[in-house]
Amino acid sequence: MDERQIESAMRRALELAGNGPARGVNPRVGCVILSPAGEIVAEGWHRGAGTPHAEVDALAQLSEGGARGATAVVTLEPCNHTGRTGPCSEALIAAGITRVAYAVADPGEHSRGGADRLRAAGVEVIDGVLGDEVEAFLADWLFAARHHRPFTTLKWASSLDGRSAAADGTSQWITGPVARARVHEQRRASDAILVGTGTVLADDPSLTARGPGGELLDGQPVPVVLGERSIPDDAAVRRHPHAPIVLATRDLAAALRELQQRGIRTLYVEAGPALASAFATSGLVDEYAVYLAPTLIGGPRTALGDLGVGSIDEQRRLELIGVERLGDDILVTARPSGSLGLHSPHAAQSTGGNPHAAQSTSGTQ
Repeated sequence: MDERQIESAMRRALELAGNGPARGVNPRVGCVILSPAGEIVAEGWHRGAGTPHAEVDALAQLSEGGARGATAVVTLEPCNHTGRTGPCSEALIAAGITRVAYAVADPGEHSRGGADRLRAAGVEVIDGVLGDEVEAFLADWLFAARHHRPFTTLKWASSLDGRSAAADGTSQWITGPVARARVHEQRRASDAILVGTGTVLADDPSLTARGPGGELLDGQPVPVVLGERSIPDDAAVRRHPHAPIVLATRDLAAALRELQQRGIRTLYVEAGPALASAFATSGLVDEYAVYLAPTLIGGPRTALGDLGVGSIDEQRRLELIGVERLGDDILVTARPSGSLGLHSPHAAQSTGGNPHAAQSTSGTQ
């Protein structure tokens, strides 16, 4: 069996992985089992938490002894822990697999180590097969697993002079329909959308992703409310298709860890100036999505508050990723210099108009 056959099988495993759920605690993983002659004899993929892992799913397609001497090609390093299911490394060893090829190492604190277990049992292990392709496919899950928090985008909309509302608190409409439509597309591309309790109490946002007619789009983000104040029973967020996650804490790092543990991989933050500033100074923002409207408002209601910058030498430099015109408005996308990196979940969004989408004091509805 040559390298080309293994790479071809890995591409097929990657296709199979795409059948799994794109959101949740577990990664999308595919597996192909090759006979000693290099022919595909079984395929499998992971269908979500609590279901058989891809390797076990593929092995189940074979009769007893059918995997002896075979090669397993899997997109992610076989796990080495017992959770809802047993360790895949042990299942492969017990089935008589003699070679395992995988693309990306498992970053899990408790699940990694499958490759070492396989080698200890005398199984030949080949790592890094089509690693770049699988890294890109698993980018959001890998980021969350490696850093124990979601990839976090902080968004705000403001005038050119940095105001998010007029002196009396009114803010509709700072940006136009095309920009507001993009916000809803970015919401839909995220696993969750986070606001503070202050925004909920002041604006009563629905935190949904909506289309041009106000209709709910497929793939709604999970609403997250952060803060120690109670939110009313009749708040609009409680009518969201997903039950809101309420995190009664001021500890941003702890909140993001909890969200990652709940399967949130990408987070879209639409917060008022105090919470937005807290995120900006925390080192927990991976991307900024700043919508600028060609208008001047003046006054005290800035999009960001104090960032702890006392002199120009302390300014927080960003790396400009993109500038896009959306109708009369501009979307500036930037990342902190030396950021951890990930293909943005919002990079490929379209620019369709949305005259009915709402923009509140914090840009949140």
